[in-house]
Amino acid sequence: MTKSHIRDFTSGNVPRQLIVFALPLFLANLLQVVYNMVDMVVVGQLLGKAGISAVSVGGDVTHFLTFIAMGFASAGQVLIAKYIGADQREKIGRFVGTMSFFLFCSAVAVSALGLIFRHPLLQIMNTPAEAYEGALAYSVISMVGLVFIYGYNAVSAILRGMGDSRHPFIFIGISAVLNLVLDVVFVIGLGMGSGGAALATVISQTVSFLCCVGFLAAHRDQFSLHMSWQDFLHPDREMLADLVKLGTPMAIKSASIQFSKLFVNSFINGYGVAVSAFAGIANKISNIANLISMAMNTAGSTMVGQNIAAVKYDRVRSILRSLAVITLAVAAVCSLVICLFPEEIFGLFMDDADSDVLAIVPGYIPIAVLLFAGSALRAVMNALINGSGNHRINFVTAILDGIVLRVGLSLLFGLGLGLEHYGFWLGDALAGFTPFWIGLVFYMTGLWKKEKVRK
Repeated sequence: MTKSHIRDFTSGNVPRQLIVFALPLFLANLLQVVYNMVDMVVVGQLLGKAGISAVSVGGDVTHFLTFIAMGFASAGQVLIAKYIGADQREKIGRFVGTMSFFLFCSAVAVSALGLIFRHPLLQIMNTPAEAYEGALAYSVISMVGLVFIYGYNAVSAILRGMGDSRHPFIFIGISAVLNLVLDVVFVIGLGMGSGGAALATVISQTVSFLCCVGFLAAHRDQFSLHMSWQDFLHPDREMLADLVKLGTPMAIKSASIQFSKLFVNSFINGYGVAVSAFAGIANKISNIANLISMAMNTAGSTMVGQNIAAVKYDRVRSILRSLAVITLAVAAVCSLVICLFPEEIFGLFMDDADSDVLAIVPGYIPIAVLLFAGSALRAVMNALINGSGNHRINFVTAILDGIVLRVGLSLLFGLGLGLEHYGFWLGDALAGFTPFWIGLVFYMTGLWKKEKVRK
């Protein structure tokens, strides 16, 4: 009998399962952040703050265009977990074919639209003149490779939904090493600037995607992936409806958060290349602090999804408690480190000639502490909201978190109260607590217990 690679989280020690499942996710996210930071460090050391600004703006545009991949891949992960929790593994193969078809078509459409509107996107971002050509090169290359970025998100979500976080880590590790090598070749060796950094990232993610696909194909029996080409070419209508119903608010949430960040960054970029460069560095540092929260959120969503489908509500409560303890502890450590060593941390990206960038650091520290706390609390309740599969709560969270409060608070503090770039960062940090408050009400009312799996 073939041994299954699918992990069942409906029994066993919750904290141990959470940590074991989340650790490879954390390491995979860490590697992604590291090789994104390598782009910025390599380009920044060669081209200075204009190069950093180009990579930052180009990266923001690219991240915005991945909103469909992020939203629908996350929805797919939850639905696969629910099939497992409800003991409906025979549906997994057909669902994977349906999700893959949808995301491939979406990637082609988004890539085409991005290329058509590349100049308006950069203009909306208020891209500094010194960084415009570099940001354009970075964005165009990333848009061309978007189908592979979408593909990697899809296959990683499939593995995560089945409880396998180890193999995505291995494949992203291969990608990280390759990205580092290609950065040296393209940026330093061939002098391709920010465009070379983008090309290195696209190629490395393509290799990671192909490795994932090969692994799933070779172990399809262990993952209950019984499918044919017909599952890709003729998606199941009911499964597609379930994916769209849950994935749409998740994609809206991802898009709205990315849109709000673009909106905020467009104002920030208007304060000059030094502030734009600092924003790029600050985003990378906050991403590092978010790694544990993101890993715990992803792991928690799968575990919550399985246990809600299996009607094991006490285990759901235990999962949420464990998430809170871990993420808040990490937030406290990150806050302490950035308060004690702020200039050393930001100085890694700069040389002494960029003192105007480092001068921004002191006013940013309290905002960074708020970002860490919001990230920790957000992870706990996002795991419940996403894992429950409740599309209505996801939609409400998307609108409030991604648009109303992020944009509203940023404008209030940045323009209304005259705090300029610090105000925009502060508004974004405070809006990050929104999913926690919504999730807390969702938990207290018990609505999360009412989500069912289609028979």
